[in-house]
Amino acid sequence: MKLSCTSNMVPGATLTERAALLHKFGYDGMAIFVDYPDWDDALLDEMLSLEEKTGVKPCEFVFTGPIYGHLMDKDPKIQRDTIELYKRSIAVANKLGAITEMEYEYRTQDPLPLFEPYKTMPEDEQKVFVDIINELGATVSDGAYMLIESCNRYETKYLTRLEDCQAMLEKADPKNTKNMGLLADFFHMAIEETDLAGSVIKAGKWIKHVHLGDSNRLAPGYGRTNWKECFKALKEIEFKGFMNLECGIPGPYDVILPQVAEYLRKTIAEV
Repeated sequence: MKLSCTSNMVPGATLTERAALLHKFGYDGMAIFVDYPDWDDALLDEMLSLEEKTGVKPCEFVFTGPIYGHLMDKDPKIQRDTIELYKRSIAVANKLGAITEMEYEYRTQDPLPLFEPYKTMPEDEQKVFVDIINELGATVSDGAYMLIESCNRYETKYLTRLEDCQAMLEKADPKNTKNMGLLADFFHMAIEETDLAGSVIKAGKWIKHVHLGDSNRLAPGYGRTNWKECFKALKEIEFKGFMNLECGIPGPYDVILPQVAEYLRKTIAEV
């Protein structure tokens, strides 16, 4: 298992400067999120040379923007524009040999679902979502992955658990899902899963990438998540991918990030 950190969690005028800091702090990879209007060929060239220059691999890539998270929007134009944005993320991930991700939706729910866990997606929406899986999955090259991320009920309406996302993948055409899988985000899972380790084991080889955030969305070790049990489960399914910090840092980045890397490596070694 390799450690990575999200690009906007460290300072730097360039991605190269940020990656160099992460390498110094003990990280193997970096997840890169870019607002699409800021994209240009120079940024791609920088990412393609990042590992050679810094020892840090760009392991995750996502284009962000106002339409991100609207794959199932009721407005056909917004939905189509969102699908095309995700395809552009896939095209970059293909060049990097990285993962990118999709969700049913990603936005604050209004009204908040205080007592409505585990909603089941209607059959007609399932068909639409599976069609999107097939369309996006068909564009992913070997060495890259498009992953479905389960998010908590306050940020998405459906697909809040790993098993829900797995069920959608299993409904799709297998030829389109050979480079697809699941993104296990432990912050979201701490809200939605009744058994974190059990959910990981059940999902098994579908899990291709992990997001690390404790139960309170702070860095691992600053909440209530039992990381030993989580890492033991990941070892059991022979997960060897990247585990990326996507969380808050409760202190100076140059103090907390090295400490968290040391804590994670020590915890992994103990299981």
